[in-house]
Amino acid sequence: MKSTRTLTTLMTAATIGVLTLAGCSSGSGNASTAADGSSTTVTIRDTGGGQVLATPDGRTLYVSDQEKGKVLCASSACEAIWAPLTLPSGARVTPPSGLKADLGTVHRPDGGAQVTFDGRPLYTFSLDRAGGQTNGDGASDSFDGIDFTWHAAAPAGAAPATKSPDSDDGGYGY
Repeated sequence: MKSTRTLTTLMTAATIGVLTLAGCSSGSGNASTAADGSSTTVTIRDTGGGQVLATPDGRTLYVSDQEKGKVLCASSACEAIWAPLTLPSGARVTPPSGLKADLGTVHRPDGGAQVTFDGRPLYTFSLDRAGGQTNGDGASDSFDGIDFTWHAAAPAGAAPATKSPDSDDGGYGY
């Protein structure tokens, strides 16, 4: 009886953790909109390892190798880890100066608009706990039968040299 209670307690704690992570992740991917409809969606930030694209609050933005002109990370499991950078209805993207590739949007399966960089949808990573972190750079994972490889988006189009997934920080066991 004691082991059944322990298992139930662990399962409840795990469920709460996943829901909390999903809740934190989903709100962080929205762009802010000015009165004229332009949207401050992307900035350029120096991480110490190079420049990356970031949200207005400094969170690093990522692209996957598998997505070009389409959204493949659309399941709730994928979005709990990789929150899409979306635009409110009627907003338009305004790029920062110094950006070497185009910002745009792509239609999401849910009908929303997701910001793209050089045609690739942009996401934040749930394990980046503060602005300037690049914990998702080089991460590989799989959702709905699709294997993803993620890179910090850099203004010149190539990801900066940052941390690798096989460093001694426990890897990507989310």
